[in-house]
This record gives sequence, structure tokens and C-alpha cells, in this order.
Amino acid sequence: MTASSTFLRACGLSELEEDTPKRVELDGTPVSVVKTEGEVFAIHDICSHANVSLSEGEVEDCQIECWLHGSAFDLRTGKPSGLPATRPVPVYPVKIEGDDVLVSLTQES
Repeated sequence: MTASSTFLRACGLSELEEDTPKRVELDGTPVSVVKTEGEVFAIHDICSHANVSLSEGEVEDCQIECWLHGSAFDLRTGKPSGLPATRPVPVYPVKIEGDDVLVSLTQES
């Protein structure tokens, strides 16, 4: 993370349900925020295979699955775990301050 990273409020921690993605838009960028396994992750909300929202998919084993074709992406790295997707999606740094979930659009990977 660089000193120039700007964190934006995505949502309240209390708004997140375990393993239920929440779609937010930060500076025009669609982001899916997910609380799972005791952590909060932010991943680009558009599947790299088809132009569909990942936040409409299911979360399991720290992965989010695209509801349309079934590709799953690792919430930590953005890498797909199987076809048809072959390209990763961006993941973003997350900070928790009180009840605020803050996301930086500076990519981690």
C-alpha cells in the first residue's frame, strides 16, 4: 500500500451479512464487499469472463462465484479457480474503522 492510497467508505460493517456480497460503487467503480471467515474483502464486481455482477453470486471457501457461468474468484487474490474465466479481477485493500468499511481503489494484485 502506498502513502497516496485513498480509502473511501464503502458501507457499514453492521450492514454486511456473512457470506453475502454487497455491491457498492466507489468513484464510479463497481465493488463487491464480502464478509467471510472473519475477514472483509473488496473485489471488482464485474466478472472478467462476462459482463455480470459478481455480487449476485454465492460466497464459499473465500471465493465468490459468478452466477452466470460458474467461474469462482479468490477473494484474496482475484484469481479465477476454474473455467470459463481465465483472467483475474482486481481486489482492493480494506480497512475497518469502527463500523466503517473503507476501501482503496488502489489494487493489491
